Amino acid sequence: MVWKLDRLSRSLKDLLAIMERIEGKHAGFRSLTEAVDTTTPAGRMMMQMVGAFAEFERAMIGERTRAGLSAARAEGRIGGRRRKLNPVQQADIIDNVLSSRKTAAQMARLYNVSEATVSRLMAVHRQAVLPR
Repeated sequence: MVWKLDRLSRSLKDLLAIMERIEGKHAGFRSLTEAVDTTTPAGRMMMQMVGAFAEFERAMIGERTRAGLSAARAEGRIGGRRRKLNPVQQADIIDNVLSSRKTAAQMARLYNVSEATVSRLMAVHRQAVLPR
């Protein structure tokens, strides 16, 4: 027994394999939200139809998501969180820390970021300046 059929499997092929295993144990399947009861021939047919539609719906959602991400990239937008420090601020931190005018902790407090953010910025800078 499951709450909804799409919680049971990701594809119609997988759903049918699970149903076959259940039948092999001489048991039935029942969905609480859809009218699916595999102990009857009509219920087995309904289960296959609902499973096929659920797989189709998942495929369409994936297709729309990929299309939306592609459109966003084409407009110049990228995913993820916005950076807290702009390039000018990053350069200021690098300059102050490398010249020892201020410590990484002081720069972190000044720009309201964590010390780890400043450390990562410095590590990336060192890697760019001194490649292996």
